[in-house]
Order: sequence, then structure tokens, then C-alpha cells
Amino acid sequence: MTLDPALFRQAMSRFASGVTVVTTIVDAKPYGLTVSAFASLSLDPALTIIAIDKRSPMHDLLLQARAFAINILSSEQESLSRHFAGPQKHDWSEITAAAGIRSIPLLDGALANMECGLFQAVDGGDHTIFIGQVEHVTLRDGLPLLYYRGAYHDLVQR
Repeated sequence: MTLDPALFRQAMSRFASGVTVVTTIVDAKPYGLTVSAFASLSLDPALTIIAIDKRSPMHDLLLQARAFAINILSSEQESLSRHFAGPQKHDWSEITAAAGIRSIPLLDGALANMECGLFQAVDGGDHTIFIGQVEHVTLRDGLPLLYYRGAYHDLVQR
């Protein structure tokens, strides 16, 4: 029996996730991409995973750079998520970021910036799973930006 891809996509949309922007730098040029396929993998060593579509230009850039930052967005950064998900994602003219330990851009105002070296890249169907070894972390207080059923949401505390 073949699973209907649209049904699978609908099922996955029912899992609320945080929103990140993955950034890297190649030949002194910054790049970024909105990514919701992110998770922690290991505490010792500190490893995270991101899944990137093999057709995305960011895929080959990450392989070339062998390092990236994961910027966990706050509820006030929906516009950044939309920017790095859209066709203008390579325009950094109005983006505020600081250079990390490997000169990778760290987005200002993110709840967390995790700077990673590429630990391993693993085939994952139409995506590659990039395992990053976390080398440095910066934290800020705030509430997360959430994504659920194709829309942005804020965390409601009970």
C-alpha cells in the first residue's frame, strides 16, 4: 500500500514546532534558511540535527561550509522567518546579525544561537540530515515562535 504524500504532510502539520533560521557563510557571503525540522540529538557530545531538502541551495552551501548556526526565533521574529523562507532569503541588507566564532551570522533577538561544526551528513530520503556539533551557545529570554498547521502561533502559558 502506498501512502498518500498529502495525507502524510497533513499529519506532520499537526505537530507543533519551534521555528529556526539556519545560517552559514561561504566565501564571506551570508546565507540563511527557515527550518522547522530541527531537534536535539545528544547531550554528550552536544549534537543537534536539521533536515534540509536536497533541492535547496542551502543544502550544498552547508556541505561546503561544514559549519552553521541554528537561531531559535522568538515570538517577535515572525518577519525573519518569512524573510528566510521566501525568495528574498539571500538579501541581508536589513538583517541585524553578529558574527559568531566562525564568522557565521547570529541573528539578533533570537532566543538561542547555537554555533555548530558539521559532525556528519546522513541521507534521509529527499532530505539530508545535518548533524551539528554545538561549539557555542548564546541565550536570551522570551517566548518562542511556533508553527502549527501551516500558520504561526504564540505560546499561551497556562
